[in-house]
Amino acid sequence: MSGVDRRTFLIATAAVAGTSVGTANAAVPVFEHGVASGDPLPDGVLLWTRVVTSSPVEWEVSGDAEFTKIARRGRVSTGAHRDYTVKVEVHGLRPGTRYWYRFRADGVVSPVGRTKTAPVDCSAARFGVVSCSNWMAGHFVPYGYLADRSDLDAVIHLGDYIYPHYQPVVRDAVPPHELITLQDYRTRHALYKTDPHLQRLHAAHPMIATWDDNESADNSSALGAIGHDPATEGPWAVRLAAATQAYFEWMPIREGLIFRRLRYGSLLDLTMLDLRSHRTPETIMGVRQRDWLARGICDGTARWRLIGTSVMFSPLAIPPNPLFPSKNVDQWDGFPADREFVVRALERAGEKNAVFLTGDIHSSWAVDALGVATEYITTSVTSDNFDEFLKVPPRTGSLALEAAIMAHNPHVKFVELDSHGVSVLEVTPEEVRMDWFYTSDRANPDATMHKAHSWRTRYDTARVEPVLF
Repeated sequence: MSGVDRRTFLIATAAVAGTSVGTANAAVPVFEHGVASGDPLPDGVLLWTRVVTSSPVEWEVSGDAEFTKIARRGRVSTGAHRDYTVKVEVHGLRPGTRYWYRFRADGVVSPVGRTKTAPVDCSAARFGVVSCSNWMAGHFVPYGYLADRSDLDAVIHLGDYIYPHYQPVVRDAVPPHELITLQDYRTRHALYKTDPHLQRLHAAHPMIATWDDNESADNSSALGAIGHDPATEGPWAVRLAAATQAYFEWMPIREGLIFRRLRYGSLLDLTMLDLRSHRTPETIMGVRQRDWLARGICDGTARWRLIGTSVMFSPLAIPPNPLFPSKNVDQWDGFPADREFVVRALERAGEKNAVFLTGDIHSSWAVDALGVATEYITTSVTSDNFDEFLKVPPRTGSLALEAAIMAHNPHVKFVELDSHGVSVLEVTPEEVRMDWFYTSDRANPDATMHKAHSWRTRYDTARVEPVLF
């Protein structure tokens, strides 16, 4: 399947110039990879850890950090068949409530994690929004910033959690080659979960994740990937199965389908899409996911519809240049029939309160999406942005290119191409607001973070507007 990658896109377009969670009796190596939680429901949440023992693993969930009020406990087994990772489905909890959890194996107690169930109803919700974290390109300080915030309900990860290539820039990585086998993917996932900032993030907030291409190979689909050569790397189906197995083992996500919908009362639905597993030259979603998405749009009763999409939904005309086609077909621009299907479903529902949350393109955007929705794109945590692709100082040439992008795309109201960081999304009945927080230096493990931009969508407008702060 043909497509274009981010590096080609950015180089070619250049032609147009809070509370930290502590640990209790933590030990290495029994719980070397920390703890995590994910996919919160009103009555429960998924818990994750990884051990280096075949002994039974005990777990506890408490209503307080000292574990004097045990809400649920149990025991689970693991083994080599799942790389000694552990997942626990906990139910019977109270909605909209903070809980603390821990594991025990071979007499060793894990770090303590903090999580939060989804509410039955709420007047506001706040999420971290992240994407594109390349271990070799920098330190995960932006993750640490979100870990230190005590006001988040969850963290939404929009894909490219790991990267499959081997190209050290700031940090070395293992294995020291392109990921191909199941052991390769397991080893890279394990490396990521030793990062102190990422460990603190997982221990502080539940994560709601989808994947993009780099969890398997660059520009991947159901049929193949630009970043995969069958002649030297074997059958694509074998590599994809290995990447998929490792992802489900190492991520705090329920087994099975990546596309799913979570609800935060009548305030919002959060729909997470899978735009890689079912992708073919004709469709980005596949028929089953497409119809499921349309039904959710038409049948839901939530005031806001948040849609997590790993690649840009809105049309994007690339400014004229001699090196690159007029659109990036790896995004929804390569699948106009699927996008039109979604737009028509929103129109039939009389919907103007859908907000697409996007990662992938290592930059920050606020966009009016085809008159029926808005789109906010979070930048990369560490993965190369425009300035690094061209090896120029930040903001050198970017201002001209950003102006050209907006001139060719009047629906793009804001774009910033150079900075790394994370976003925070706040949802109230009146508005959805996205704040971008940037790191001072991705190469510095002690870098600082600052709030840089803020945009919002008022209820029933399908338009973005800047927020002064």
